[in-house]
Amino acid sequence: MGLYSISAKLNNGKDVSLDEFKGKVLLVVNTASACGFTPQYEGLEELYQKYNTQGFEVLAFPCNQFGSQEQGSDEEIKSFCDLRFKATFPLFSKVEVNGKNAHPLFNFLKHEKPGLLGTEKIKWNFTKFLIDRQGNVIERFAPSTKPLDMISEIEKLL
Repeated sequence: MGLYSISAKLNNGKDVSLDEFKGKVLLVVNTASACGFTPQYEGLEELYQKYNTQGFEVLAFPCNQFGSQEQGSDEEIKSFCDLRFKATFPLFSKVEVNGKNAHPLFNFLKHEKPGLLGTEKIKWNFTKFLIDRQGNVIERFAPSTKPLDMISEIEKLL
């Protein structure tokens, strides 16, 4: 199964095929509103504003699997992102990224780009996957990697 055969539900409830993002550079992130890394939303928005016109998208997937740091409803999460960070990039419905109920997108990403020592499990919120215009998973970034620290890798793909 390839990236573009996967669908996901946007925060507003609309199903979207990732095929709609074909030909774009993607940064897929599992996010949370009450995490120490939550301020990274600001950097994600900055990247989105800077590179979106060049074919770059940030796809944010809220997840409550790490320390119960994303307990809100989809509406509450959207409101938080809008008010606190003025986030304009696509925000999806809350998903699981590990375990038997993991979203197919994250199963694909983890398989294509395992973490340290080959582990596929996502360890925490704000793990980031950089995908090229052909749908290849190029890099996996740790939660501690700040969005603006990825500029050179993003620019290489644009």
